[in-house]
Amino acid sequence: MNSPPRIAFLTDTYHEINGVALTSRQLELCAQQRGYPFLCVYGGDADKREQRGSVRHVQLKRGPLAFNLDKGLRHDPALWRYMRDLTEQIVDFRADLIHITSPGDVGEMGALIAHQRKLPLVISWHTNFQEFGAQRLQRLLAWVPRALRDPICQASEHHIMQAMIRFYKLGRVLFAPNDELVAMLEQRTGRPAFLMKRGIDGTLFNPSKRTVRDGIFRLGYVGRVTPEKSVRFLVDMERALNALGLRNFRFLVVGDGSEQDWLKKNLRSADLTGVLRGAALAEAYANMDLFVFPSKTDTFGNVVLEAMASGVPCVVTDQGGPKFIIDHGTTGYAAASDEEFIRRVTEIMIDPELRTRMSAAARTLACRSSWDAVFDDVYAGYEFALQEAAQAPFPPVPIC
Repeated sequence: MNSPPRIAFLTDTYHEINGVALTSRQLELCAQQRGYPFLCVYGGDADKREQRGSVRHVQLKRGPLAFNLDKGLRHDPALWRYMRDLTEQIVDFRADLIHITSPGDVGEMGALIAHQRKLPLVISWHTNFQEFGAQRLQRLLAWVPRALRDPICQASEHHIMQAMIRFYKLGRVLFAPNDELVAMLEQRTGRPAFLMKRGIDGTLFNPSKRTVRDGIFRLGYVGRVTPEKSVRFLVDMERALNALGLRNFRFLVVGDGSEQDWLKKNLRSADLTGVLRGAALAEAYANMDLFVFPSKTDTFGNVVLEAMASGVPCVVTDQGGPKFIIDHGTTGYAAASDEEFIRRVTEIMIDPELRTRMSAAARTLACRSSWDAVFDDVYAGYEFALQEAAQAPFPPVPIC
């Protein structure tokens, strides 16, 4: 690559605590460290314009009409008031390509500007919105008989997925965080898709940060405490472990969300810390003996990688992205059912030698993941998109 392309990167989440925001910040940091021209646009609580080395930051203030999609994640339907200003920013920056992270308030504007200015559009898939929507609808309709509720939720998931596919067809090139999603996007959109994994800071997340040695076995969870993360399963797990005669353990739950109060009432042996960042988060990971992640909707699972880098074996489900991060049987397990999940947790709890072996293997495997490698792969995708655009400048915009 003789001269790096000028990238306008528009993300719907930047300051928040989630995988998309983390990835966005890391891409921006890599561009700054390498001196690549990079325009980073995101929403926030104030209008800001700032230049940090080769990176130009544009923060758009979300107004009084903004509402919560999730704890700390907002959507402003009136953000379109910045459309002219944002277009001018992208034109002034002389962007070669626009990259958006989702069909949110910022991403929608990016898609339209790419179409209007005839710029190649790259879209990354980070969240299975169709599964999130269906699970939350299941909870809202809990009072409805299951025979009626299930078809409604299935129809909802189907229609959300159809809408997502129509949106992603707008992209010339797509990114996804695991192999299953890459294959799905290529098949359903007809667009080329590239793998976009996540990296890890092995210095921050490190077994040396452990501060507790009291003999209590700590089962850890980090993430949003919300229905789509299946966090209520932690209570089922606690009851099952107690029924097996296991008592000397506690749950360490890091995060916040709509299920927080329910867990406080129903999880008997637990410390719920709320949101932790930086050194405090790294210490929490290192104090865990086993990381349990029952989510079936995650497309990657940064928290699994962070736990592994901290020397913590992981038990995850065999659905979604986390199963691609672990090495089944070596750094943890990917369970095919709730029963297997509990059985695998029990195996590691009662076998200290197994846990020690898995701990060392988890640390080794996680530390192979670097943000620099992720960044290189993303820029290879950008180059492909630009080459495709040079050969076929104006692809048809799909309507269905």
